[in-house]
Amino acid sequence: MPVETETLEQRLKVQATRLGFAACRIAPADAAPKAGERLRQWLDAGHHGDMLWMEERAQQRGSPKGLWPDVRSVIMLGMSYAPGRDPLALADVGDRARFSVYAQGKDYHDVVKKALKALARWLVEQQPGSLKVFVDTAPVMEKPLAQGAGLGWQGKHSNLVSRDHGSWLFLGAIYTELALAADAAETDHCGRCTACMAACPTDAFPSPYVVDARRCISYLTIEHKGPIPPDLRAGIGNRVYGCDDCLAVCPWNKFADAAAANRAFMSRAELAAPEIADLLDLDDAGFREIFSGSPIKRIGRNRLVRNAAIAAGNSGDPRLLARLEALLGDDDPVVAEAANWAIGRIVDGD
Repeated sequence: MPVETETLEQRLKVQATRLGFAACRIAPADAAPKAGERLRQWLDAGHHGDMLWMEERAQQRGSPKGLWPDVRSVIMLGMSYAPGRDPLALADVGDRARFSVYAQGKDYHDVVKKALKALARWLVEQQPGSLKVFVDTAPVMEKPLAQGAGLGWQGKHSNLVSRDHGSWLFLGAIYTELALAADAAETDHCGRCTACMAACPTDAFPSPYVVDARRCISYLTIEHKGPIPPDLRAGIGNRVYGCDDCLAVCPWNKFADAAAANRAFMSRAELAAPEIADLLDLDDAGFREIFSGSPIKRIGRNRLVRNAAIAAGNSGDPRLLARLEALLGDDDPVVAEAANWAIGRIVDGD
């Protein structure tokens, strides 16, 4: 009978690669001891905006043991979605809408969770024990834990930066009661660079490593349900779902290889450069048909059309006036208000 020479941890990482993960590292459950305190400071400053669920589950989110007292090790995994083209290429193309790179392919929740569950099943087969898998929807501090596991570090834009994959990693976590050998934590390699902060169109970074969601375009176009504050609308430009600016300008992206990206996240043709006019015409049925299997479906038709109306106003394109006028009687007053604002911006040039 052959003697097993590789450790469980080594075999775990090989299996993670087979399942489509670009990175796999292990941290002890207490790898991010200051995360809870920093979260509380962020919440106390009101930087979470309308995301009340962040505050409601802050205690569980603050540390792995706050969510599951039996956890001993955290397996942090990264799946690459490095783009094959410049995410900022459509910045000055006024009649086109921009979707964040991560949303142009299949829903990462489904893709990453499927792979996490497969890896979890493999681990239990190798060494029985209780575990839990998480991807984005649970109160888990993925980014501090990823830094504690050595996957990367939290950059000044507050997102994870990897020396191998830049800013383009989806994160997933497996909490286990097994005491696995931990990897070395990563250190900060941002240095004096502030490119991400300078690139933000709405000045969402009050200080390095801190993002004020209330000014962040990703928050405003995805999480925020009401009218977008008028003073922030011009900065949104033609973005209708999320924003990549702070990620795209990070110098560490030069090491990210689009070939390492999971093919599930390849951009769908209809989302690569859609016309704003087509988005303004969407009804509920059309929205569901186009965005089935996409993370964009979670915001619903009304929020997307609201965003498209803001983009239309910023375009200054009078050809969009008829479509905007049709939205003045929309059932959603937020959509109607955005359309009215856009008409005024196009007509008056304000």
